[in-house]
Formats: sequence, structure tokens, C-alpha cells
Amino acid sequence: MKINDNIVCKITGIQPYGVFVSYDDYVGLIHISEVSDQYVSSIEDILCVGDEIEATVLEVDDEQKRLKLSYKQANPIHPRIQKMVKITIGFQSLYKALPFWIEKTKK
Repeated sequence: MKINDNIVCKITGIQPYGVFVSYDDYVGLIHISEVSDQYVSSIEDILCVGDEIEATVLEVDDEQKRLKLSYKQANPIHPRIQKMVKITIGFQSLYKALPFWIEKTKK
């Protein structure tokens, strides 16, 4: 196994900051920033303990048998689909909508 290889691993645990997986005699971590390019409020909404998923190897530590992995690199969203699905989560979307809401309330 080397960097940029895609592997199929099993999810063994989920924490707010990432997903723990096992692959052969290695343990790995998929940090929340490597789950999706979009905002992820809860990893449990996307992945479950026991799932077998494909992930891309970012780093290998053969001495400690640890892996750093990326789910989003192994499972990219097609650009055409990403353009069709507008994600508007976060403060900026609220900030932009505020003037509209104020004008609507005044009427």
C-alpha cells in the first residue's frame, strides 16, 4: 500500500472530529475535513460504524501501523451534480438574506 492508493476499509468508530477505520492490521483516521468538501454538521448523517467504505491513502506509518485517509478523494461528487445542488449553510447565507427579511417584515 502506498500514498494515493484506494483501499476498502471498515468503520470502527465515529467522533465529532473524524472517522476511525481498520484495514488489515492498520488503523486509520479520516479527519472530518476529508469527509466532504461541503459543511458536515454530523458525520453520523453520512457514515455508520460497521460500513465498508472506499478511501484514498494520504499517509502511511508502517512502524505504528497507522493511516491517514480521505473519503472525499475516493468518492468525489461529479462537478455537474455539485452545480445543481446549491448548498447554503452558514452565517453568510443568513447575512445575505437578512435585508430581504427586514424588507418583507416592513411590508
